[in-house]
Amino acid sequence: MDASQRKDILKRGGTSIAWQAEPLLGSHYGQEEMDAVVDCIKDSMAYNVGFGFITDEILDFEKAFAEYIGTEYSISINGAGTGLDMVMMCLDLEPEDEVIVPALNFRSAPLSVLGQGARLILCDCDPRTLQADPADVERRITKNTRAIYPVHMNGMSAPMDDLLEVASRHKHHKRGEIVVIGDGARALGAGYKDTKVGKKGLMNVFSFHTQKNMTTLGEGGAITTDDEEMYQHLRGLRQFGNETSGWGTNYKMTRVQAAVGMVQLGRLDELISSRRRIAYARNEMLEGIPHLLLPYEPEDVEHSYYMYTLLVEKDWAGDKRDRLLALLKEEYGVSTVVGNPPVSWIPGLLTEATRGQQVPVSDELGARLFCVTIHPRMSDQDNEYICAALWDAVEKIK
Repeated sequence: MDASQRKDILKRGGTSIAWQAEPLLGSHYGQEEMDAVVDCIKDSMAYNVGFGFITDEILDFEKAFAEYIGTEYSISINGAGTGLDMVMMCLDLEPEDEVIVPALNFRSAPLSVLGQGARLILCDCDPRTLQADPADVERRITKNTRAIYPVHMNGMSAPMDDLLEVASRHKHHKRGEIVVIGDGARALGAGYKDTKVGKKGLMNVFSFHTQKNMTTLGEGGAITTDDEEMYQHLRGLRQFGNETSGWGTNYKMTRVQAAVGMVQLGRLDELISSRRRIAYARNEMLEGIPHLLLPYEPEDVEHSYYMYTLLVEKDWAGDKRDRLLALLKEEYGVSTVVGNPPVSWIPGLLTEATRGQQVPVSDELGARLFCVTIHPRMSDQDNEYICAALWDAVEKIK
């Protein structure tokens, strides 16, 4: 995209709609989803049917979801936050147990560790992938390490094989095995070494929240695993306990959500393909832009581009980055978000729980990264305008 092209694009005006930094509907619905809802509600009106407990729609969706990911089991739930709590419950954590979590993160996974009374240990992230750095993870392992808990950040897989290898070289002083559990809330549909994100690791948690790559009427989620004991434990936690879990409560998805989920799952690859096409077109238009590093995608992964993450150069960190984001919004109507700075920056519980822990690489990245709006239904014209705006704004800040 040369200067003349950018000038012409900016003359056309802004985007066709006011795209939010993280659109409130990350997927899209058609008549098939509408029909699934109506049919399910109609069927539920029989007094001997109702909306049920674990219904055929839920069981069918779980089977299809497991097949999509490539795991033996999946458990549908009412949200990914619930799922993150559940996988930590499965570990029977004790107060001295430590769980290693990447510093660049949304707060839900770190909070799930603290919610089970364990110690939250932050690790640094790789400066190009923004994923948990296996070498730094290994440096932080102690005899109390119970789990490594990577997030598949912003739509791209964490380096699961490397993390599993690190885990295999160490032991917990009581439990032996150190497990690896993934937070895949933003990475549904992404690939890793000829598998889908969600196959590698003891368990992986997914979100069907309204902003995510597919959504089940605004909330919902799933957990995948190949471990039968974990599967039975999770089933008990979801619905008032069983012989494996003991305690349990109500974390179920509704049958109407599952019916919609089946339709959304069927179009998920199309949605991801659209995200990737838009991201690759954006990469081409932004090639050569000064002071910004474009998203990095290693050869062994397939990014879902839930978010399109850029980094400013080191000397633009902090104030200059923030001025750029403000200019993009105020002058061009282009929304961005810092997704996500280190969780140790969040005032309150997470700051207190991680006080004294040093994550210098992540602290630097938190002052450099930002995400530009992206959506599978974004038009080529809107994508062109966003890129032209980025070029123009960078030139003005420079």
